[in-house]
Amino acid sequence: MRWKITCVMAAVLAVSACSAPHSSSAVTKPAAVRAVTNPAPTLSAPSTSSAPSTSMWKLKWQANFSEPAKLGSFSGCNNNDRTPEAYCSGLPADLQSQWWAYPNSWPDSATEVHKPLGGYYDPSQTVWISGGQMHIRMFRTTGSIHSAAVLPKAAIGMVYGKYVETFSVASDSSPGYRSAHMLWPTNNTPLGAEVDFPEGEWDSTFCVHVHSRLVAGVRNFCPNIGWTGWLTTEIDWTPQSLKFYLDGKLVGSLTGKWVPNTPMSWVLQNESALYGVQAPENSSAQLNIASIAVYSYQGN
Repeated sequence: MRWKITCVMAAVLAVSACSAPHSSSAVTKPAAVRAVTNPAPTLSAPSTSSAPSTSMWKLKWQANFSEPAKLGSFSGCNNNDRTPEAYCSGLPADLQSQWWAYPNSWPDSATEVHKPLGGYYDPSQTVWISGGQMHIRMFRTTGSIHSAAVLPKAAIGMVYGKYVETFSVASDSSPGYRSAHMLWPTNNTPLGAEVDFPEGEWDSTFCVHVHSRLVAGVRNFCPNIGWTGWLTTEIDWTPQSLKFYLDGKLVGSLTGKWVPNTPMSWVLQNESALYGVQAPENSSAQLNIASIAVYSYQGN
């Protein structure tokens, strides 16, 4: 059984098992890769809410994408699912040790919940690294959407941590695409919690969404910010709290039963829109990531 992918939040916590991977139709290669439309910001170090205290946080891993990986490198990814030993065999050796991706033909959330238009994960045709950025270009020709979900291996199976990323959606992206970058239980069953930030359709704004089996409902924090322009999000997860920052400013915090205490993995999930406009035929949309950092919790 693979990791649960869907982020239709009202229904997720009622589901204890995932559907088996579906077989997608024959993959149509995308058109020529579009040039990046927004230059990366100047980053000397991971941007965080404050300088991490050595008593609480320790930098475990970071990526500023200095090593390139051409389109097609994120292939052969169905290896050692749900463990830090997972890898994509098409990547250069150094990057194999850092990244994994949902393999080709796994259905994305819209497909799993039977939306009129869904997609299938296709990292070999949607993800590459160049110019100091990771680029995720989802697209549709005339059929299903080609989606992408990548996982920093350093953030697989952690209990507590700080998770920071700097990203931007290209301004000329078509509607019909979305992200749900999440902390998801490393072992699916039982599903106890889900922490999503940022989450939302790329042609709209994004929010924080937190779910817990121990508490009814969903807690949301929505800073009313769109996806274009460079942004830095941060999740701080300790035994006492969950805190969420946007460009260093606190946008929400939770305590008590909302705070998970079991191993979680950080999934940068990008896929078909669940709400709003469907992706038109022969369309695409691109997310660029300039920096990723993972900190382990050292106690207070």
